[in-house]
Amino acid sequence: MPVYISEITTKNVRGRFSVIPSLTVGWGISFMYIVGSFVSWRTLALIATIPGLLQLLPLFFIPESPRWLAKVGRDKELEDVLLCLRGNKADIFNEAAEIKDYVESLKSFSKEGILEIFQKKYFRPLLTLVGMIILMNLGGANAFSFYSGVIFVSAGLSSMVGLITLATTQTIVGVLGIILIDKLGRRPLQLVSTAGLCFSCFLTGLSFLLKEFNWWDQGSPALAFIGLLVYTGSYIVGSGIPWLLLSELFPINVKGSAGSICNFMGSCSGWVVAYYFNFLTEWSSTGTFFIFSACCAANFILSATMVPETKGRTLEEIQASITQSLD
Repeated sequence: MPVYISEITTKNVRGRFSVIPSLTVGWGISFMYIVGSFVSWRTLALIATIPGLLQLLPLFFIPESPRWLAKVGRDKELEDVLLCLRGNKADIFNEAAEIKDYVESLKSFSKEGILEIFQKKYFRPLLTLVGMIILMNLGGANAFSFYSGVIFVSAGLSSMVGLITLATTQTIVGVLGIILIDKLGRRPLQLVSTAGLCFSCFLTGLSFLLKEFNWWDQGSPALAFIGLLVYTGSYIVGSGIPWLLLSELFPINVKGSAGSICNFMGSCSGWVVAYYFNFLTEWSSTGTFFIFSACCAANFILSATMVPETKGRTLEEIQASITQSLD
């Protein structure tokens, strides 16, 4: 979805539109948490099918990506779609020409195929994004998503109160992230997000450490509660940035391959955390969250050293600059 959104939006609003799905996913998860407190898992599964079915009808009415139309040589439709997206009175001549020229330039040295993504010029951005996605998942994303209620109970807190508070936090911080991403840029928000994830995992691990040794029985649940809130807010701010960067850094001829690789690696790393989380907490809840914190710290270092800033530039400008600098 971020790839499609980035290809139909203008450079000044591309960031905020691309991170909206992360916010809505957070709302959906929070809603299902709350509903799941009152119904059986079978009923919950049936309810979860409704949003998917509701998406089928609008799919027939969304326009094609202008850049895909240029890639397949449907220039007249490209202009019609741009007019539909920008408004009938908008001047789309320069934008259409830039898209067609860049896509045409790709054809002169590009060959279709998944192996094309492994060229030297794409290696650094691909390695960076795969690393960001893996470390984000190894930082406990699925553990917090799937087991928030369990974590609250284990920390001595009310599951319902905690989940409602998480939903509120997701909304407030998510809206703030949407406002700031095209003003501050992708890189600063990514650094703030990973730093927040690192701190929140450490704080949650500390709460379990205090509880384990009975050092601060009254305060340890509060630390866990604060840690979960900070994690939720930080995750909502930064979870969509790797996917936004994926849509911005790669040209259309390799974007699909890059997305497939990132999705595969993200799914594998997410499954590892979701599957082994219960085993890890049986070993040590404290150690588990400290491991998550270390992975988030590694993600912060990776983001600080490897992630470029793409704010305020068209997709063609971003991709051309990367290609020229690495050729």
